[in-house]
Amino acid sequence: MARVLLGIGSNVERYRHVGLALDALQNAFGELSVSPVYESEPVGFSGSNFLNLAVGFHTELQVAELSRLLKQMELDFGRRPDAPRFSPRTLDLDILTYGDEVGLVAGVELPRGEILKNAFVLKPLADIAPETKHPVNGKSYSELWQYYAADQKLWPVDFIWQERQISAAIG
Repeated sequence: MARVLLGIGSNVERYRHVGLALDALQNAFGELSVSPVYESEPVGFSGSNFLNLAVGFHTELQVAELSRLLKQMELDFGRRPDAPRFSPRTLDLDILTYGDEVGLVAGVELPRGEILKNAFVLKPLADIAPETKHPVNGKSYSELWQYYAADQKLWPVDFIWQERQISAAIG
């Protein structure tokens, strides 16, 4: 079984779509490790702020099967397949890591490059897998977050899923 770390994002009916995504992922994979939920500004386009988080789970699916399943979930929750890469979206499900796989696997870049570039990817990973090491540079996600220097802001938001508080806003 492979340990998968997945990024989730939404900026269209964000609370609803993130909750639905968590339900669908739990139904498909069982127990999930769920990071706090963060709000962040969009990167690459102007639009509504995103909610972002990371989840971890184990699966026997291969990368290609997992990728197909996640793309179908995105479509099921209203993502338009013809939408530009940098545009609003109901749901974005990205495989960040799949075990220790490195390289292009079934058309999926592993580990995903955004881990080292975007705060809204790295911080949730540091929350749920602080001691896990990046498969390429060998540094833990907590260490990578500690030295993260890009000027991207994100902040935790109140989020309740299945009657349990996943995260709380500061202040």
